[in-house]
Amino acid sequence: MARLYEYQGKEILKKEGIDIPRGALARNGREARKIAEDLACEVAIKAQVWTTGRASLGGILFAKDGKEAGDKAEEILKKKFKGVMPEGVLIEEKLAIEREFFVSVIIDDTARKPVILFSSVGGTGIEEIARRFPDKVAKEEIVVSGGFPEYRARELVRRTGISGSLLLKLGKLLSSLYRVARKYEARSAEINPLVLTKDGRLIAADCRLTIDDYAVFRHPELGIDIAREFSRPATELERIAYKVEEGDYRGTFYFIQLAEGFKKGEGYIGFHGAGGGGSMMSMDAVLKEGFKLANFCDTSGNPPASKVYRAAKIILAQGEIDGYFASGSGVASQEQFHSARGLVKAFREEWLSIPAVIRLGGNAEEKAIEILAKYTKDLPAPIEGYGRDDTPEFCAKRLSELIRGFSPPSVVRKKREESSSLNPSYSFKTLTGFIHIDYERCKRCEEKPCIAECIPGILKIEDGLPKLAISEEEAARGKCIECLACEIACQFHGGGGLFVELPIPGLDDYKRKRRG
Repeated sequence: MARLYEYQGKEILKKEGIDIPRGALARNGREARKIAEDLACEVAIKAQVWTTGRASLGGILFAKDGKEAGDKAEEILKKKFKGVMPEGVLIEEKLAIEREFFVSVIIDDTARKPVILFSSVGGTGIEEIARRFPDKVAKEEIVVSGGFPEYRARELVRRTGISGSLLLKLGKLLSSLYRVARKYEARSAEINPLVLTKDGRLIAADCRLTIDDYAVFRHPELGIDIAREFSRPATELERIAYKVEEGDYRGTFYFIQLAEGFKKGEGYIGFHGAGGGGSMMSMDAVLKEGFKLANFCDTSGNPPASKVYRAAKIILAQGEIDGYFASGSGVASQEQFHSARGLVKAFREEWLSIPAVIRLGGNAEEKAIEILAKYTKDLPAPIEGYGRDDTPEFCAKRLSELIRGFSPPSVVRKKREESSSLNPSYSFKTLTGFIHIDYERCKRCEEKPCIAECIPGILKIEDGLPKLAISEEEAARGKCIECLACEIACQFHGGGGLFVELPIPGLDDYKRKRRG
C-alpha cells in the first residue's frame, strides 16, 4: 500500500466536503511562523512522518504565537522519529474539542469487502476501545455495488448510542469518507480523531490514507512515485528499483534498503531472496550467523533472467557490503537457470570482489548451479552455488566461512570486456532492453552457439549470420524472453559478438554520487 502524509490526506478530505482544521504545511521555521501569524490563533505543530505515536515522541507541539510556532517547528524538523526525518510540519489551528470519535474504511481481505468501523469513543487503539466499550463500536460490511448512502451511515452511528442532529452530521461524514475511499481506491481511510468542537463543528483532526498499490497508476494526481508502504520516504535506490518493477510485469521484484552509510567489515551483506516464506527462513539463517542485512530483495513468480540481473546490479550498488547471499524457498517451480544467468551477467559486469553464496533450489537446479560455477570461476571472489538439499543454515555458514577466509584483491574492478569494444552491425529491441550483434566477430565464429542456446527460437542463421527469426515487433513485445543464454554462449563459446543491453535508469548516476 502507498501511504499519504497527513497533510495530503486532509487535502483530499477537504475536496470531498469533509472539514479539516485551518492550516498549511511548512518546510522550515520561517514558513511555520508565517502560517501561524496568518491563522492568528493558538496552533498545533505536527511532524509529517509515517509513524504512529507522534505525540509521545515529541512530534506534536503547541504554540501561542508565530514566533513560538517557528521555534517549535525548527525543533521538530531537526529530530528523527524512529530513525526518519520529517517531511515537514503541519501548522494548524488548535481545536477546542468537545468530543472525539474514530472512523475508518478498510478493505477486509477475509470478507473480501470494504468494512466501515465507527466508534463513539475516541482515543488510540481501536481494539482496546472495542474491548472496553463494546456497545460504543459498530462496523458494517459494504456491498460495493450498493455504496454507503447516508441513511445506512446513520443506522451504523445510531447503534453506538448517538441520536439527534449529531447523528445527521456523522451520517453525512461517514458516507463522504466512504466515497473518498472508493474514489481514490484506498486500502484504508482513517480519521482518528474525528472531533466535535465546542462550537459544533465536525472536523478531521488527523487523517491516514493508504492507496492500493495496483491503483496508483490510475491516480497521478496523488503524486505517488513508488507504490510501497514504507515507514519513511523511499531512498533513491529504492526508487530506481521500483522503476524496474513498474516497467516489467514478469514476475516480482521487491527491493527495500534496510541500512545506509555502512562500511566494509561491519558485517553487512546483500540479501537476495526468492519467495516469501523461504526468504524469511534464509534471512533468519544469515542473522544467526551474525550478519546484518543491507537490504531485502525478492525476485519470485518466475521472473526473467533480465529482472534477476537488474536486482543483482541494484543490490551490488549499495556500497561496502561484505558478501552476497541469495536463497529462496528451495522448491521453486521456476527454472533456476534463468536466475543463474542473470546473476552471472551482473557478477561479471561488476567483476564481483566479495564472496557470494547462491542457493538455487528448484526446477533444473543442477543446470543452474553448473552455469553459476562455470561462468564465474575467473572472478576475484569465491562464488558457490547450492540446491534444495542444502539448508539455508548450511549456506549461511558457508558464506561466513568464505568471508572470514577471503583476502580482497588489490584491483577490485575490471573493465567489462563483453561490450567495451563491440561495434554492433545489427540490433533489435526486446521488452526491456536491446540485443546488439557485431557481425565482424560473428564471422570468426563457426559454431554459432547463440543459436543453439536460443531455445525459444528467437534467433536464426541467415547468410551465415544470426538474425531475428521473428519480427522486430514480436521481439519488442516480449517474445524474446531475455533469458541471456545467447550472450553467455557467445561470450564464452563463440566470437564474443553478442551483447544484451539492459538499462537501469538512474543507477550509474547513483553509483557516481555514492562514490563521491
